[in-house]
Amino acid sequence: MKRRDFLKIAAIAPVAAAIDPLSLAQAQIPPTRPQGPPPGFPGRNAGPAVYEPDGPGITVRFLGTGGADWRGPADNGELRRHASILADRKVVFDFTASALDMVPEGLHPQVIFYTHSHDDHYDPGAALKLGVRRAYVGATWTGRAREDFRKASEREGIPAPEIIPLGLGQTVEEEGLKVTALPANHASNFVEEETLIYLIEKDSTRLLYATDTGGLTARAAGYAGIGQFSRSRKFLTGIIMEATMGLDYQPDFRMFSHSSVAVVQDTMKVLSANRRYIPVEGQKVWLTHLAKVYHTSQAELDRTIPDPLKFAYDGLEVLIR
Repeated sequence: MKRRDFLKIAAIAPVAAAIDPLSLAQAQIPPTRPQGPPPGFPGRNAGPAVYEPDGPGITVRFLGTGGADWRGPADNGELRRHASILADRKVVFDFTASALDMVPEGLHPQVIFYTHSHDDHYDPGAALKLGVRRAYVGATWTGRAREDFRKASEREGIPAPEIIPLGLGQTVEEEGLKVTALPANHASNFVEEETLIYLIEKDSTRLLYATDTGGLTARAAGYAGIGQFSRSRKFLTGIIMEATMGLDYQPDFRMFSHSSVAVVQDTMKVLSANRRYIPVEGQKVWLTHLAKVYHTSQAELDRTIPDPLKFAYDGLEVLIR
């Protein structure tokens, strides 16, 4: 498929996926609309015209930016560890042994949040070596996580952390951050498991960390207060989103549970147009979880990415306000 044809198709997909027929029926709004933004968007509930941050923001270190197929260097010698971030040098989101060398010397984060149980995101043994004392997982697989950590604890000779379940829309506070569990458009190997993405807040900074997910679901937007029918004045100030499928890809089942650059770009455009994403001037939308099969090189990716999107790389540290 030519890139221009793919971009046309990808640009349509996120808009169609964002319309929930049940929500439309409940709101008594017809499923078709004239062109242009829906009534009230942007409007009195859509957030301020200018975002003035209150507080220093959230420091994010990318411990890894690769997808599941990164089990070694690419042909060009570049290596991406499995996708993981360290927020404010205190809280980890997903982690595997591949990223142990990316944790700054002397840091021992004690809190981790898991998006799901795929082994490129979830590695109990690595979390124990990191020094984690509290691990948050989706409420649908807490029992399995406790057993996994029990076995890892016996194997490594390190005490297991407290395993804490998270329900959809539930918010907890850890190390100065408020973290809310949102539903992802993704699936693990276990049919009962609800996979997650996260809203991370500190002062007026509201950061969406979305990996692994095929776009942003209507339910996730609703829990974050930025949905089509949300009546709050909430908005995002930062976005980190996966772009597993890259810029150009062949037909691949991953497209049903992962995002491409075009999907991220359209998500950002829709949220921006409706004042649900209001960053400080010059702030980037960071892309992570890149599939090795669609990876060229960091330099080539940087030449082809449309602003304000930007490909993250392992070891990159940014301030998101």
